[in-house]
Amino acid sequence: MSVRLLFIISLSVLIWSCSSTRIDPVIAAKEKEAFNSSSADTVEISDEESNYEIIIIEPGFNVWLQAVARPPGYYSKTFLENRNQFLVIEWNNRVINNLQYDPQLYQLQIDYDPRIDYGYEVNYKLYNYFVYFQRKYNQRLGPFAARI
Repeated sequence: MSVRLLFIISLSVLIWSCSSTRIDPVIAAKEKEAFNSSSADTVEISDEESNYEIIIIEPGFNVWLQAVARPPGYYSKTFLENRNQFLVIEWNNRVINNLQYDPQLYQLQIDYDPRIDYGYEVNYKLYNYFVYFQRKYNQRLGPFAARI
């Protein structure tokens, strides 16, 4: 009887520990507001030294970036570069495989060379766009959960 009780307790602890993390209700409301935004929203990501530029035309992204995303400096540049390298590869694979993935979501390839120093701001905004995109469209661009 005690073995059975121990098993049930262990199973309950395992289920509880595997449950999804809870999001702060204030952040959830701000995120939902950003996702539901329909006004034109353009964010330019550029670096003068590398002549690199991405223009994101995505309703709600700028609002989300300001209100929900982790602030600049939260992630190290190395972390952002490593994640972006991986996420860009997966993104580009989905653009190429437009029969397997929605071509309305994955329209254009991203030219990102890990040997080029794009600076912190480019990497920060690009990474956060990937997080925003994955959360808004319920996509997963790899093994990493898109968390805030």
